[in-house]
Parts: sequence; C-alpha cells; structure tokens
Amino acid sequence: MRIAFVAIAATALALAACSEQTEDNAAATANEAGDTVASAADDTAENVDAAVDNTAAAANEGAENVDAAVETPAH
Repeated sequence: MRIAFVAIAATALALAACSEQTEDNAAATANEAGDTVASAADDTAENVDAAVDNTAAAANEGAENVDAAVETPAH
C-alpha cells in the first residue's frame, strides 16, 4: 500500500511539474507572439511613412512638371 501512495505522489509531482513547464512555455509563446505583433506594427508604420513620403515627393514633382509646362511657350 505504501508503494502505491508513493507512486501516486510521484505521479502527481510529475504532472504538476509538467503543468508548470507547460504554463511557462505558453507564457513564453504569448510573449514572443506579442513581440512579433509589435514588430509587425512598427514595420507597417515605417512602410506607411515611406509611402506617404514617396506620394508627397511624386505630387511635388508632378506639380513642378505642370508649372514647367505652363511656363514653357507652345511651339
């Protein structure tokens, strides 16, 4: 009977250790996922900024081309 109790206690301890390790792994995975989402958001923000800058530059260039065309007399 004592062997059975010892076996049950050892099994319970092993399951508790597994559960704690599983919780730790789940927490680490959640943290990594959060970091990945934050990094993707930063990348997206940088890409949006670059797109806005490129669009502004293209609009300015287009306006300059229109101004130059208006100032150039027709032949």
